[in-house]
Amino acid sequence: MLNIFTLANGRLFQEEIESLEELSKFQPIWVDLESPTPEEKRWIKQYYGLSIPEDAMDEDIEESARFYEEDNGELHIRSDFLIADADEPRTVRVAFILNLVNDDLKSKGVLFSIHDEDVPVFRLLRMRARRAPGLIEDAKEVLLKLFDADAEYSADTLEGVYVKLEKVSAQVLSGDLSDALASEVLGSIARHEDLNGRIRRNMMDTRRAVSFMMRSKMLNAEQFEEARQILRDIDSLDSHTAFLFDKINFLMDATVGFININQNKIIKIFSVASVALLPPTLIASVYGMNFKFFPELEWTFGYPYAISLMLASALVPMYYFRRRGWLK
Repeated sequence: MLNIFTLANGRLFQEEIESLEELSKFQPIWVDLESPTPEEKRWIKQYYGLSIPEDAMDEDIEESARFYEEDNGELHIRSDFLIADADEPRTVRVAFILNLVNDDLKSKGVLFSIHDEDVPVFRLLRMRARRAPGLIEDAKEVLLKLFDADAEYSADTLEGVYVKLEKVSAQVLSGDLSDALASEVLGSIARHEDLNGRIRRNMMDTRRAVSFMMRSKMLNAEQFEEARQILRDIDSLDSHTAFLFDKINFLMDATVGFININQNKIIKIFSVASVALLPPTLIASVYGMNFKFFPELEWTFGYPYAISLMLASALVPMYYFRRRGWLK
C-alpha cells in the first residue's frame, strides 16, 4: 500500500496512490509504504530516484548500521515502534529515508517510511495533523512528530499497565489466593512484564534515533529544542518502567509465597494425620502379635475394646492439635 501526505493550509492530507500517474500529481512531504509491492517500489525509484534497500526492514541488521547518512545527503534511520496488542504485544521495524537534497522536492524535502504492517503511532499522527493546523511544516517535522507520538503512545501503554497491575495487586493481597487464581495471576504478571520490557526497549531505540537526528545537524533551533523535549519525556518514562519492574517482582514473589503456603497446608494435613494415626497403628500391631496373652477367645469384648482404644488414641492427638491451632 502506497500513501502520500501533502500539506494544504497547514493541514496534512492523505492520498492513496494506485498508479504512477497519480503519484506525479502531488508534491508530498511524506511517502508511506506499507508492505510495498515490487511495482510500488519501482514507482518510487522512477519518480523520486530513490532505491529502497532490500534489507530495509530486516530485524537482524547490525545496530551500528541502523543510523547513517549517505554521500548524497540521504538520512537512513531504522527504528522500532510498539504495538501494544492485548493478545500479542510486539514491535515493528520501520525504515525511514529522509531526502532533503533533491531539487525536485523543494526545500521541505520528503520523508519515506517503509514497514510491514500498520503502526498505531502513524494513525495517531495522521489524526492529529488533520485536526491541528500548523502542527507539521516539513519532512523533518513529520519524523520528529512520529517519535514524539511514539513516546506518548508508550506513556499511555504504561498507564494501562499501572491500572492492570492494580487489579492484580488487589487479587494477590486479598489473602485468599487459590492455586487456580495464582496460576492466572502469574500468567497476567508475566504478560505485563513482557510488555513493560518492550516499552523500555522501544524507548531506548527512540532515544537513539532522536539523538542521531540531533547529531546530524539537520534540525533548526526550534526543532532541536523539540527533540530535546522528546528526550526528556523518554527519560521520565525510564523511571516508571523501573518502578513497574520492581512492582512486578514484588507481586511475583508474593504470588509464589501464597502458592507455597497452600502447599504447606496440604503437607501439614498429611503430617498431622500420620502423627494422629501412629498410636492406633501401634496398638493394632501389639494386639495382633500377642494372641497368647490377650483374651482373643476367652473375652467376648476383646475386639471392641481394642478398636475403642485405637479410636481414643487417634482422637486424643487430634483434639490436642486442634487446641493448639495446628489444624487451622
